[in-house]
Amino acid sequence: MIPVIQAIETSPFYWAAIVFFGAYPVLTSVIWMTTALVYFVRRDQQPDHNLNEESLPMVSILIPAYCEANAIAMAVEGTLALDYPRFEVIVINDGSTDATLDRVKPFLSDPRVRLIDKTVNEGKAMALNDAMPCCRGDLVLVMDADSSPDPAMLRRMVPHFLSARVGAVAGNPRVRNRRTLLSQLQMVEFCSVIGLLRRAQRIWGRVMCVSGVVGMFRKAAIIDAGLFTPGMATEDIDLTWKLQKKFYDIRYEGAAVVWMIVPETMAVWWAQRRRWATGLGQVLRRHADVLNHWKYRRMLPLFVESAFSVLWAVTLFAVTAFWSFCYLVGHPPRGGSPLPNLWGMVIYTCCLLQLTLGVLIDSKYDHGLKRDWPVSIIYPSFYWFPLALTSFLYTIRGLLRKPELNKPTRWHIAHSYEESNRMP
Repeated sequence: MIPVIQAIETSPFYWAAIVFFGAYPVLTSVIWMTTALVYFVRRDQQPDHNLNEESLPMVSILIPAYCEANAIAMAVEGTLALDYPRFEVIVINDGSTDATLDRVKPFLSDPRVRLIDKTVNEGKAMALNDAMPCCRGDLVLVMDADSSPDPAMLRRMVPHFLSARVGAVAGNPRVRNRRTLLSQLQMVEFCSVIGLLRRAQRIWGRVMCVSGVVGMFRKAAIIDAGLFTPGMATEDIDLTWKLQKKFYDIRYEGAAVVWMIVPETMAVWWAQRRRWATGLGQVLRRHADVLNHWKYRRMLPLFVESAFSVLWAVTLFAVTAFWSFCYLVGHPPRGGSPLPNLWGMVIYTCCLLQLTLGVLIDSKYDHGLKRDWPVSIIYPSFYWFPLALTSFLYTIRGLLRKPELNKPTRWHIAHSYEESNRMP
C-alpha cells in the first residue's frame, strides 16, 4: 500500500485538495469579516427612521404551527405586545395532533388575532400559501411558532419597504434558551456565522436566505414569485432565490430581533440540520441556471460560495480519511499532522476572530452574548465537524435528488425543550 499512498501524495490533485482544505476557511473568514464590518459601519450605526404614524402600512403576521402546544402561546403573546399601530396575527394550525389549537383559542377574543384551522397536515409552505389570501396587509411577516419578537421589530423592518424595489427583509434571530452547551454554541453560530454572513451578503448585493424564523415580505412580491414551493425542504431559501431572480432587493435588519428556541439535544439538532442541508442542495440544483444567464450574475457569489462550502466538507472528510489510513498503516502522510501545526493554528485563529467579531457586533442587540462568548473557544473543534458532516451527507443528497415541487414537505417536529419564559 505504501507505493500507492506515495503516488497519491505526489499527485497534483492531492496538493490541490490540501491547499483548498487549508486556504478556503481562512479566505472566506477574512472576506466575511471585512464586508460585515463595512455593513456594521454603514448600516448598523445608522439612526432610527422617523416614521409617520398615520401612514404606517398594515402588517399581517403569519405563524404556521404544527404540534407547538408548548410554545405557541409565547409566540402569540409576543406578537400582541409589538409596538406598532396596525397589524394582525394569523395563526395557521396545520392539523396539529396535540393541544396547539386549544392554546390558540383564548387569544381569539382579541380582534387582531385570527385562526386558520387546517384539518389535513400539508407542511409549512402550504400553510403559508393557504393563509396568503386571508392577509389584509400589504406586508407579511412570517414567524416561527416557537419564537417571540422584540417589541420594536416591526418598526425596524417596515421602513425598508419605502423603497419599491424591496421584496423582503431578513430579521435577526437570537437564541432564547441557553441552558445547554449545544444551545450556547448555536447562539455563537447565529451571530458569528449566520448574522455575520447576512451582513456580508448584503454588501455583496444578494442574500442567501430570509429565514422562516423571522422575515418580512411584500405580499405582491411573494405572489409574483409563485408563492412558497411545497416540495422544497427549505422553502425560505428557495423563495429568497426566486425573489432575487425576479430582481427584488433583499435586505437584512440587525435591529429586527426575534427570540427563538433552538435544539438542546444532538438528535433534534441533527434532524434540523439534515433538513437545512438537504434544502440547500435542492436550491443549488433548482437554481443552477444562475450560472448560465448574465442577468443573474449578481447571484453568482451566493452560488459559488455555497458550492465551495459543500466542496470543502467533501475535502475535509476525504483528507481526514486518507490521513487516518496513512497513520493506520504506519506511514505519516505528507501535509498532515496529528498535532496542531502552523496552518492549523492560522485556521483556528481566524475562526475565533470571526466568532468574536460576530459576538461584538450583535451584542448591541443581545446583551447576554459577551457573557456566553467563552464557548467560542471550543466551537472550531467541537461544532465544526458535525456541521461539515451534515453538509457532506445531505447537501449532496439534495443536489442529486430532483425534488417533487408540488409534493408537500411535511413538518419534522421533535422538540427537546419545555416552555420557558426566561429571557437572556
